[in-house]
Order: sequence, then structure tokens, then C-alpha cells
Amino acid sequence: MSTSAQSADTLTLLAEFYADKLASVLQHQANARFVSQYDANNTYQYVINREEVQLAWLAKAIADGGGTLPETAPAPSAPKGKEAHALFDEDVRGAQAFLDRWRPRVEALEHARHRAMLRVILGETREQQRFFEQALAGRTDLLGRRGSAAGPAMGDVLPARWIE
Repeated sequence: MSTSAQSADTLTLLAEFYADKLASVLQHQANARFVSQYDANNTYQYVINREEVQLAWLAKAIADGGGTLPETAPAPSAPKGKEAHALFDEDVRGAQAFLDRWRPRVEALEHARHRAMLRVILGETREQQRFFEQALAGRTDLLGRRGSAAGPAMGDVLPARWIE
């Protein structure tokens, strides 16, 4: 296969990966608006932040290769009427589906630097899956334990980041 064909194949793969990861972050943002328990919502905020970093890496790799970012992503499913437990369960299954879909393609990628980047993203996706598994099990210490003086988290978070 010629170098230009490899480059085109790599750009196509990166763009598809980007679109899939964008769909994931949009779903997590939608879910975070409905999961108000403080520790669980903080976990969503952490996951979303990491996914935004991953999207930035992918966008840079695509731009450096002369490609363009996908214009749209599918709209996330509406979590209305679902409890946090059901959302965590969907997130666990969604992460597994993402890993199953992408691991073989990433391992077959010939571009070593991009393969390494995508492996990091897959590893972080597995870490996020573990967070969601722990939240599903009722754990509240997902991002660390509070000191005894801090006491338990109190209250809920609001469904919007900014209120004016």
C-alpha cells in the first residue's frame, strides 16, 4: 500500500474514532445533567474532562494529517425518566462496546504514534468503565476518599453548569 493510501486510511480511522468519542462525550454530558448525586456527578465531570482532552488530541492529529473533523455527531439519547443506576449501566455497556469496536482496528494501525495515542484513549475508556461499574455498585469514593474531618458529601449538583 502506498504511503498516501496509508495516510488516507489513517485519517479515515482517526475521523471515525473522533466521531465515536464525540458521541460518547455528548452522551456523558447529557447523563451528567440528570445525575445529581455529588460524587457521581463529579465522576461524570472528570470523565467528560478527559474525553474533551482526548478529542483535542484527535483533532490535532487529524489536522496535522490534513484532514477535517466530522461535522456532526448523533444526538445523545435522552436520559429523562431514567435513574442514575440505569445510566451507569448504559455507560458500562457503552464503554465495552467502544472498546470491542476499536481495539482490533487500533492494533492493526501501522502509524505507531497514532496507535500509541489511541491505545491511551482506549485505556482511559476502560478506566472510565471501571468508574461507572463502581458507581453502579453504589460506591461514592470514585475519585478518592474524603478525610474524616470532611464528612460525607451533602446535597446535589444543579443540572446546568452556569446560572446567571
